[in-house]
Amino acid sequence: MLADAIDLSTLTHDQRVELASLLDEVVRRQRTRLLQTMFPATGPLRRELYPKHLEFFRAGKNNSERVFMAGNRVGKTVAAGTEVSYHLTGKYPDWWEGHRFNKPIRALASGDTHETTRDILQLKLVGSTTDKPEKYGTGLIPGDDITGIVPRAHVKGAIERVTVRHVSGGESELWLRSYEQGREIFQGFELDVLWPDEECPEDVYEEGQVRLMTRNGISMLTFTPLNGLTPLVQALTSPDPDGKIIGRAVIQCGWDDVPHLSKEAKDKLLSKLMPHQRDARTKGIPALGSGAIYPVPESDIVVEDFALPEFWPKAYGMDVGWNRTASIWGALNRDTDVLYLYSEHYRGQAEPSIHAAAVKARGDWINGAIDPASRGRSQKDGEQLLDAYQQLGLNLSLADNGVESGLYEVWERMSTGRLKVFKSCRHWFDEYRIYRRDDKGRIVKENDHLMDATRYLIKTGISMARTKPRITKPTSATSWRTI
Repeated sequence: MLADAIDLSTLTHDQRVELASLLDEVVRRQRTRLLQTMFPATGPLRRELYPKHLEFFRAGKNNSERVFMAGNRVGKTVAAGTEVSYHLTGKYPDWWEGHRFNKPIRALASGDTHETTRDILQLKLVGSTTDKPEKYGTGLIPGDDITGIVPRAHVKGAIERVTVRHVSGGESELWLRSYEQGREIFQGFELDVLWPDEECPEDVYEEGQVRLMTRNGISMLTFTPLNGLTPLVQALTSPDPDGKIIGRAVIQCGWDDVPHLSKEAKDKLLSKLMPHQRDARTKGIPALGSGAIYPVPESDIVVEDFALPEFWPKAYGMDVGWNRTASIWGALNRDTDVLYLYSEHYRGQAEPSIHAAAVKARGDWINGAIDPASRGRSQKDGEQLLDAYQQLGLNLSLADNGVESGLYEVWERMSTGRLKVFKSCRHWFDEYRIYRRDDKGRIVKENDHLMDATRYLIKTGISMARTKPRITKPTSATSWRTI
């Protein structure tokens, strides 16, 4: 420190007083300028070691809506709090590639309850959860830029509004509220920035997006998906019919994406986690939930797509209906007895000829196991679907529809490492994440078409799996024939 380099015995009384004052100011500035230390260019926590955080920041340039779905302890709240502080002050660092405001803004940050908003968001941004003004300014918002604090009534130590000096002149506003207030947290608000921290009710999130429209604002949702694939998570992570998410960026971040968690710390934390929540807490992948039919982490079954050997036999399972027809294809490695689900068909409200064409495009020689109800189910003019598909050239047999025995066979393959799924089977994973039983133990029959097709494939289709027939060239005395 500066005092260590000075011989205090050579100073006069007034000089000592002045030095003490200067040292106090140095300490004060260090305490109130935390924002300047975030994501440095050098050191063990330099920003290049946080690629997911930088991706989250950059995505704000072209996306008005961002989702940071991350594991615990990876710094998602700090990342969003840092960005909000940049927007409130207008003090963007030279390396910043994200969204910029050139004027004072109005922002709203919200947590689950008044208490969690105070203890997490307020602490990160303002630096205090007490009612002592001298403690304010030690968070991410620079203390010298805080021009006003309005306490929240009836919640000890909580703040409702903070005014912040903006470099362009004028003042930004930050409001701190909670989901407990429902849609009312937006009463009278038009916003530039919305930051819900942790998953919020669907109606609150939708109302927040509306409040951003007038001022062309941006939103940042940061949370760990412990509640599984809820309707809000599904809506945020599911692409539109063209396979794209317009104006929205979803970034997932896990323990392996940050440098500040040591192997020892990760091992200790992991040992305390419930198995069905490990993917959510460590990788930001939606939790399976206690009612999951297949309580096997997604990471245990997903594999990167690869070229399948021609000598692996193939088959498919098919679930039919007007609202949704789904098929899943599997290839069996006979040496290891591992079944790889490698392709899917997933389409609703189309004629059998459309589905049949899609199935045959994967190989018209492949045998399939179809939903046994198709034998008596009508899709159009009383026509039986099984007959219709067979007349369209599909090699189909009725599947064994023993539900519980089929579920057991699928689970047994998963739990023993004998079922793997290509990463590209996006719809399969969408269903897998929400495939569950209700509180009475009954299977929830919603969005389960590929799950049923998988059961048909494993229960019946595997026994009919075959390799692609080889065509031999004719000799002068023989005709073309298939082996």
